[in-house]
Amino acid sequence: MASASPASVSLSERIALYLNLVRWDRPAGWLVLVWPTLVALWVAADGFPGWHLLAVFVLGTVLMRSAGCCINDIADRKYDKHVKRTAQRPITSGKVSVTEAVVLGVVLALLSLGLVLTTRWEAVAWSVPAVLFTILYPFTKRFFAMPQAFLGIAFNFGIVIAFAAVQGEVPLTAWLLWLANMCMVLAYDTEYAMVDRDDDLKIGMRTSAITLGRYDVAGIMLCFALCWWLTAFALRPSLLGWPLWLGMGVAAGQMAWHYGLIRERTREGCFRAFSKSHWIGATLFAGVVLGFALK
Repeated sequence: MASASPASVSLSERIALYLNLVRWDRPAGWLVLVWPTLVALWVAADGFPGWHLLAVFVLGTVLMRSAGCCINDIADRKYDKHVKRTAQRPITSGKVSVTEAVVLGVVLALLSLGLVLTTRWEAVAWSVPAVLFTILYPFTKRFFAMPQAFLGIAFNFGIVIAFAAVQGEVPLTAWLLWLANMCMVLAYDTEYAMVDRDDDLKIGMRTSAITLGRYDVAGIMLCFALCWWLTAFALRPSLLGWPLWLGMGVAAGQMAWHYGLIRERTREGCFRAFSKSHWIGATLFAGVVLGFALK
């Protein structure tokens, strides 16, 4: 059955399609971005950074993730129709045109940039490569064996921009948190890639799940362990006491729980692991916030 033409779709239906395009009903995608960014913001400010910066980085994260979804779906529209999970996405199904998606993505990115413009110029400068990496990421799946690493670079700019906005520089602590979150992205996005591995093999898409092969589960757990260790190493100088270590302990328990979900490599288990991965970041953030509050 052919999809309805744009003229026959009501405004409310069109808005619903746009919200579907930016994954509004799936907040896990922006939550995995916002928690490490907020951890960086608290550490950079040595505590609560103020309502202005908090609003800038929460709203900016949501907007840039939404813009990234538009870019990703434009780039993958010819591939998504061959993947069970993505075949009915708005662009792939023809319900939203490429032009509409481009306009929406540009508007969202400009709104995010407008927020950053209210902070330091150093933060604005770091926002430029952040946008470039967000645009380039979807295309790396054609030729790069570990595109999740490229995704990690794109996702991690929030950490760098947070330090630049608060301190006007990006110190070693920021790069340690950046590296820790790179490991986290590799872990949860490989879980995500395991869901689509069979379809991706058929269409020639490259992912970390395919590259790692039978070592996928071991690779994920190694990345979780490295993330945990690097986070602990980066945050220890902040002297956040027992709240931090309680948060780290609960995060470690969640990482172990992920092993139970992915070890059989079922689509359901891997997708559940990915969709719940943001709770690890939330736990770490809670430990950081409480640690600074009681410091």
